[in-house]
Amino acid sequence: MNGFDLTGRVALVTGSSRGIGNVLADGLAAAGATVVLNGLDPARLARARAELADKYGEDHVDAVGFDVTDPDAVAAGVAEVESRIGPVRILVNNAGVQHRVPMLDLAPEDWDRVVRTDLTSAFLVGREVARHMIDRGTGKIVNICSVQSELARPTIAAYTAAKGGLRNLTRAMTAEWARHGIQANALAPGYIHTEMTQNLVDDDAFHSWVVGRTPAARWGTPADLVGPAVWLASDGSDYVNGQVIYVDGGMTVVV
Repeated sequence: MNGFDLTGRVALVTGSSRGIGNVLADGLAAAGATVVLNGLDPARLARARAELADKYGEDHVDAVGFDVTDPDAVAAGVAEVESRIGPVRILVNNAGVQHRVPMLDLAPEDWDRVVRTDLTSAFLVGREVARHMIDRGTGKIVNICSVQSELARPTIAAYTAAKGGLRNLTRAMTAEWARHGIQANALAPGYIHTEMTQNLVDDDAFHSWVVGRTPAARWGTPADLVGPAVWLASDGSDYVNGQVIYVDGGMTVVV
């Protein structure tokens, strides 16, 4: 199983002070990586770092807060990671937001905010990290997509557009960077029970729809994403390029 050992590799996970990103960072640290947490709320980021450092040791957990939608902040943040912590071998583009409103009522500024956070950030951070990965001839990029990369539902137009764009951004990264030893792939979660989806879980009608629509007959958990993420971050996926791995309990393969 040494092909899945991440010991000695620096992994930057955006949007990892809570939720799916935090669980993925935990899983990468458990596989041996030195994880760098990222977020905008300094207090929340500090708490998240302290919790993981208590579990894996101060030398294996760090944090760099920067706005993933700001090109200058991204450049400065990645430069700090590279100079102070070490070369980024693994990048997980996880930062994201949701905004539920019918498309006819969707304000342009809310559209922009969702697309900027869920899609443009992956372009900005991915490009900045790739500059260093290309020089070293190795690297793993894991973009966190969604079943909405393929499917649509009412009231989430901006999210659906952004996640569909992220699927194709993953392919564009592969087209340009695979020859430099970089594997860019994506994980596409189904309906995952998190703080962001708690209101949907609490909605009896929606909860029943998810359970009935999913062959596995349950909501996913962030822990369900850890194994696939470790695989895509490891040497075990060295010839996997530009793929979207759906971790959705089978939702996207049935009608």
